[in-house]
Amino acid sequence: MEFNQIETRIEEIKNDRIKCVENDLDLMSISLEAEVPEALYVGMKDFISSNEKWNQSKLISSAIANFLFQNGSDDRAVAEKYLNDIFNL
Repeated sequence: MEFNQIETRIEEIKNDRIKCVENDLDLMSISLEAEVPEALYVGMKDFISSNEKWNQSKLISSAIANFLFQNGSDDRAVAEKYLNDIFNL
């Protein structure tokens, strides 16, 4: 294999990884710890218990995406999460 072919293949692999990451954003996660007012916590628990499609992680990530999108984030992944959550309730 010539150097140009190797370089091209490396770029293809990088692009495949980027596409994979973009498609699997919900699979990527970090741990988050935050203090919230009790009223919000109770509201969150009530919502989750009455909507079986939702869990705490999905609710928090949706809320963060909503906040970021509505406050000017131009990140495509944030917009995609925001729009998916709106139309897939």
